[in-house]
Amino acid sequence: MKSNYIIIGIMSGTSLDGIDITCTEYIWEENTWRFELLFCKTYNYSDKDSATLKNATQLSAAELIQLDKKLGKLFGESVLLFLEEFSINKKNIDAIASHGHTIFHQPEKGFTYQIGCGTNISLVTNLPVINDFRTKDVLLGGQGAPLVPVGDFQLFRSIADGFLNIGGITNISYFRKQKIHAYDICPGNLPLNLLINTIGKPYDNQGEIAASGKVNIPLLETLNDLDFYKQNPPKSLGIEWIHACFSPVLDDCNDSIANKLATICEHIGMQIGKITTQQKIKKLLITGGGAHNKHLISCISANFNGQIIIPTNKIIEFKEAIIFGFLGALYLEKQANCLQDVTGAIRNSCSGVLHLPN
Repeated sequence: MKSNYIIIGIMSGTSLDGIDITCTEYIWEENTWRFELLFCKTYNYSDKDSATLKNATQLSAAELIQLDKKLGKLFGESVLLFLEEFSINKKNIDAIASHGHTIFHQPEKGFTYQIGCGTNISLVTNLPVINDFRTKDVLLGGQGAPLVPVGDFQLFRSIADGFLNIGGITNISYFRKQKIHAYDICPGNLPLNLLINTIGKPYDNQGEIAASGKVNIPLLETLNDLDFYKQNPPKSLGIEWIHACFSPVLDDCNDSIANKLATICEHIGMQIGKITTQQKIKKLLITGGGAHNKHLISCISANFNGQIIIPTNKIIEFKEAIIFGFLGALYLEKQANCLQDVTGAIRNSCSGVLHLPN
C-alpha cells in the first residue's frame, strides 16, 4: 500500500458557486488516513457558462455532449491555472479526481449523469484523471449518493458525530449501530438561489433578505408535506426534483420573495432538526455554502438540540473537493469508495473511471 497520495480535487455543485479546486496530500499511517490541504481556490463560472449549466437539462442530446467536452476543457484549463498560480510541480501529482457537474440524477431509472469530460481534462493537463464516481453504484442498485460520508468518517470523525453539507442539496451522514448512514435530507442553496435570481441577485448574502421576511405557515406546511419526506433512506435528490416538486409549490404561493426565502429557511431548519433529533446527534459539523447563511444557521440551531460546529472557511468551502480527492486516492488503492450501507447498492464498490493522457 502506498503511504501517501497528492491529488487535485475538482468539485462543481448544483448551486453553481464555481469550480472548487484543491491540492491535498492524503497520508496513510497507523492504520488510518489523515490529510493535509496544501492549496485551494474557487474559479467562478462566467455568466454565460453559469446560465448554460443552469438550463442544461433542456439541451438536446447533441448540445449536452458538446457541453460535456467543453466543460472538461474548462476544468482542465482551470487546473493548469491553479498549478501555475500556486507553483505546483505536476510531477508530484498522482491524479486529478473530478466530481463533474450533475445534470441528471435519476437512480430509480438506473442512471446519473455528471458532465465535465474526464478524457478532455486529462488531455489538457497531461495528468491521469478519475471521474464518474457515481455510475457504478447506481448500476449496482444504489442511489449513487451521497459519496462524501466515506471521507467524513475517515478524515473528520474526530470533530463531530454528525456531518451536514449544505450545497445545492442538503445531505447528512452519521454513524449508528456500526454502520454509516447518509442521505439527502432536503434542498439547500438551490431553491434559495433560484428564488433570489428572479430579482437579479446571485444569492442572499448571509440570509439578510430571508431574515427580513416572515414565515408563511401554509406554504411551510405544504413544503413539509412533500412525498420525499415520507420516504425512508437511502434516498437522494436532484435538480429535477426541485423543478418538478419544490419550485411549483413556491410558484403557486402569492407572497413576497423575502417571505418565501424565510419560509424555505425554516423548512430546511425543521427537516434537519427532525433528523438530528431522531438520531440523537450531539455535535454537527456544517460545511458547504449554506454555512455562510447566518439566517439559515439560526433556523437550524433553533431546531437542533446539540452543538453546531462551523469550521474554517477553507473546510466550509472545500470539504467536498477534498473528499472527492480522497475518493480518488481510494480508487488508486483499489479500496471501496462507495458504501452499500449509505447508497443502498447490493455491495460496496471501488467506483470511478480512469483516463490517461497517453
